[in-house]
Amino acid sequence: MRRALGVLAALALLGGVTYALVPDDRKADPTKTVTVTVTGLIGSEKRAFFESPEVKAELAKQGLEVHADSTGSWTMSEQAKSTSGLDFAFPASTAPAREIQREWGLQDSPLVPFYSPLVVVAHAPVAQILKDNKLAAQDASTGVWTFRMDEYVAALKAVRKWQDLTDAQNHAELSGPLFVTTTDPESSSSGALYIALLSYVLNNNLVVSDDQGVDRVRPVLYQATALQGGQKSSSDEPFRDFLAGVGNPLIFGYESQVAAMAVQGQPTGDMVVMYPDTTAYSDHTIIARTENGRKLAGLLQNDETLRALEVRFGFRPQASSGAFADRVKDIRQPVFALDLNAAKLKQATVPSLDNLTKLTKAAKGSPK
Repeated sequence: MRRALGVLAALALLGGVTYALVPDDRKADPTKTVTVTVTGLIGSEKRAFFESPEVKAELAKQGLEVHADSTGSWTMSEQAKSTSGLDFAFPASTAPAREIQREWGLQDSPLVPFYSPLVVVAHAPVAQILKDNKLAAQDASTGVWTFRMDEYVAALKAVRKWQDLTDAQNHAELSGPLFVTTTDPESSSSGALYIALLSYVLNNNLVVSDDQGVDRVRPVLYQATALQGGQKSSSDEPFRDFLAGVGNPLIFGYESQVAAMAVQGQPTGDMVVMYPDTTAYSDHTIIARTENGRKLAGLLQNDETLRALEVRFGFRPQASSGAFADRVKDIRQPVFALDLNAAKLKQATVPSLDNLTKLTKAAKGSPK
């Protein structure tokens, strides 16, 4: 019996020695953070943010490594439904976010860490022609440009051409019908929000809420879309074309696309940002499916370093309303609206998902 106890004691001692020889990283370095991988879907407009080394480093410091596939926000719900193991989805607006939330059977209110107003981008000579023809305006004190939606809708209805505008004849690149280039509203959030905004103005500044309303605005929505020909599925594609000097002289996109270039010191040339006087905001909404997804959402909203990086990539953090203005206030070209309320921009009400889907189908020429 004594011999058996002695063997057991020796084994216990050996076990203790063996355990002591196995290093415990947390004991050796109590500051070391265990990193977990978080997998999700993002809109293409956030790809540069998540690929940034600074963003990756801050997330790693907080214990997260994000692996994200970029896709159009309006096709994201289908991908979210068919892809297993996702921790989060992060489209560029609330309507597809609600659809994903419904597909995943979630009840929690999703977070909106940051947002970006939708804008019309042009080169300075084109903006000046629009101003001379009452399609745009510039505030004398702030320098902020606005795009006059009522005048633009009237131009669409009249099938107005660039050559009809005063001084446009001196610009060979301005020819054909006047329209704004957008992304495909059936796949991209910015394209869908353009349709929502246009339908709101066409419907006497009222949200389209029924089939009769859809039918009232259908002809102009279809015309505004058909004039564009083929449409891209993500917002960075028409913006890259614009930067390369090809395509249409007016594009509809996110303020963040231009602001990111300006804040990071990239040349913006004579680019002008025009805020539609009736506009829509892109609320970047994250739906967290798992605890790790919820941790990421919380960090994007509350981590001070990440909020500063969000501004660096042109976004306006929800939890730090003045951060964007502080960063862009000294930028003279292009001029950004420091305070969207002070710029007197009216906010269009976005239709329900069901009605917005009907409007995008009408814009694309689908039968009733």
